[in-house]
Amino acid sequence: MQGGSSGIGYGLKYQARCISDVKADKDHTSFLTGTLSLKEENEVHLLRLSPGGSELLCEGLFSHPNEIWDLSSCPFDQRIFSTVFSTGDSFGAAIWQIPEPYGQSNSSTLECVASLDSHVGKINCVLWCPSGKSDKLISMDEQNLVLWSLDSSKKSAEVLSKESAGMRHSLSGGAWNPHDLNSVAATSESSIQFWDLRTMEKVNSIERAHVRNVDYNLKREHILVSADDESGIHIWDLRKAKVPVQELPGHTHWTWAVRCNPEYEELILSVGTDSAVNLWFASASSEKKTSESPVEASRLRVNPLLNSYTDYEDSVYGLAWSSREPWIFASLSYDGRVVIESVKPFLPRR
Repeated sequence: MQGGSSGIGYGLKYQARCISDVKADKDHTSFLTGTLSLKEENEVHLLRLSPGGSELLCEGLFSHPNEIWDLSSCPFDQRIFSTVFSTGDSFGAAIWQIPEPYGQSNSSTLECVASLDSHVGKINCVLWCPSGKSDKLISMDEQNLVLWSLDSSKKSAEVLSKESAGMRHSLSGGAWNPHDLNSVAATSESSIQFWDLRTMEKVNSIERAHVRNVDYNLKREHILVSADDESGIHIWDLRKAKVPVQELPGHTHWTWAVRCNPEYEELILSVGTDSAVNLWFASASSEKKTSESPVEASRLRVNPLLNSYTDYEDSVYGLAWSSREPWIFASLSYDGRVVIESVKPFLPRR
């Protein structure tokens, strides 16, 4: 099925790659996104869906000094977020706080809470601990994982531990396990690595070439989804991870990112450099019974692609489900186009 232009759009002034759900905002469906301009002052936009769900409004516009390559909202404070940025000569990472009051009439200056300056290589991402009030976060460069403790009141971040993955590996990103807060999955050029944060040691790995992105299923313990550059999407049961339990075709070009729905365990979103967002129905286990009729269940197994949203003109890099309204997601293409979509017509029957 092909999607038309049913989504709610919003245009950024410059190119962009990353968007994040504001999980700590319990009153609004909100997203943060940041730009990637070489020549101009970059911007962070705080976007909120209107109460009626018909408009995407800019509630705050903030200047950011450098190109934003990664952005993630703090899970316990809606005014705090992290960015990974490039100065042109080097990469850095910092924790920021949105000032109050704020508005979209002019571009406000963000307050820097802490700089994550324990890296010498190219920083790729910052991961917040998925537990509500935890002050822990991880920054990751190509060879190292660094575990931090953040004290936003004192505007400081302390290194708790640091470990190298070794020169043979080039780490690119990862995901924090919401079911085991001592475990983190890190992606590299040749594998998915699993790290124990208590010992900062690698405890397991899945050998897989060119893994681009991973995400844990919030509703199913042991289930991890990966996006591979050229071979699509794989669903893994980490208790028996030699082969995936299910494979999805992905995109016609690179599959860039995957996200499991926070509430509906069978729904997976993916984005790619083919300018599309794909919605998949994928049971995480062959043993799991479905509540659908046998005819419909058979159809879904034959064609797990529920919908393809194609109202983009450039590669789609950014993707985020809303944790407040889990049937809503935001996607972001490289030309700065944000689109909000609802997947209500495709929700599994309970």
